[in-house]
Amino acid sequence: MVASNSGSIGSAAEEKKQEPPAMVVNQALEQEARLIVGQEGDGILSWFRWGQSSLVRLADAERRLLNRVRTHISTKSITVRLWNSSVHTLTIKPSADHPQSPCPFVLLHGFAAGVGVWAASLDDLCRKRTVHAFDILGFGRSSRPQFSNDPTLAELEFVQSIEDWRSAMGIDQMIMVGHSFGGYLASSYALEHPSRVRHLVLVDPWGFPERPQIEQLHIPIWMRVFGRLLSLFNPLATLRAAGPFGARLVKKLRSDLGIRYAHQDPDAIYEYIYQCNALEPTGEIAFGTMSKNFGWAKRPMINRFGGISPSVPVTFIWGGKSWMDPGPAYEIQDRRQEAYVDVQIVTRAGHHVYADAPADFCRLLAHVSDMVDGDSDLAGSAEMEEARDRMADTLPSMAPQKMAWLMQQSTTAAEAAKEEEEENEHVQMGGGTAN
Repeated sequence: MVASNSGSIGSAAEEKKQEPPAMVVNQALEQEARLIVGQEGDGILSWFRWGQSSLVRLADAERRLLNRVRTHISTKSITVRLWNSSVHTLTIKPSADHPQSPCPFVLLHGFAAGVGVWAASLDDLCRKRTVHAFDILGFGRSSRPQFSNDPTLAELEFVQSIEDWRSAMGIDQMIMVGHSFGGYLASSYALEHPSRVRHLVLVDPWGFPERPQIEQLHIPIWMRVFGRLLSLFNPLATLRAAGPFGARLVKKLRSDLGIRYAHQDPDAIYEYIYQCNALEPTGEIAFGTMSKNFGWAKRPMINRFGGISPSVPVTFIWGGKSWMDPGPAYEIQDRRQEAYVDVQIVTRAGHHVYADAPADFCRLLAHVSDMVDGDSDLAGSAEMEEARDRMADTLPSMAPQKMAWLMQQSTTAAEAAKEEEEENEHVQMGGGTAN
């Protein structure tokens, strides 16, 4: 994984210890969570009610995650025009002691997640400006409409729901922060509505590179067969089938999440991720429609990012230990000579930068916030030139590493063709039905 010398945050000082939380989450959310006591049981009947009660359980798990936030959180449901849907929204405002900037942060979570994953960063992010976070349509506590089965139309439906939400919230411009799949959607939104995006922050975004040709990847046949069969199913179907044991399954498969979210209630994140995905998986299905084997976008953003107006400044934040390749970010920076593009690598973080290194993540967003207030991220500014200098320092060290990786993964075209033929034979013998 590539790390930029001047753009790395791995040497940052240790995070300050948090004081005991003193915030009170919105009373409506508290009351909703308390209903669990009256509606849920511990006996066998709860097994048959788990699907019906998951929305209430989700509200409770969200509350448990957000209990670490000291600043007051308000929650509301925003109705958008698209299918008359409801978008679950959190809003956190600066205290009266601090001046407030008019342009808010708007946070878009990644695939299979929701607003609760931002809990570690909310207090710091709202110091000078309002922060809004919402569950993307089809995920979390937002509505679960049926999206188009056409990848282009499904993407545009997501974008339209975001624009409807912005309009309903009365936001003129925003600093848009998207993680993973949320980064892909934020980029797509900026393509359609550039005048509404004051600064675009993409955190380990999904869906940017082209899917490598089969001859470029040396993948064992059994893995290809498994991947082909897996593509016939929704990826989280097994989690839903686990019923009340779903949270335990998440804990077994992703024990690392408990470390990231151990501030108060280490089990809350497991229940939250499970409940986020226990409901009708319409967002998950739409994601599958837009992706190839769930790992690659059918419409890679690297081919379309040039269509974003140069007036939209962009900051990429990558985890130094992430499985994502930051190569497309440097390529975009090299192409967009007339626009502000900065690439930052948080060396000690993985894919979930905001949870692995929240202090570093918030420091980078504070820098973006300061630039927006001073208009120093606009074309021709000194900040833009500094970002360009960082790219010049980084690219020479990046290119050999990327070339070595491609050579290591490559195989001959003849071998690839033979493996592809054997793979198809295995798939035909294995069969399978879509879920």
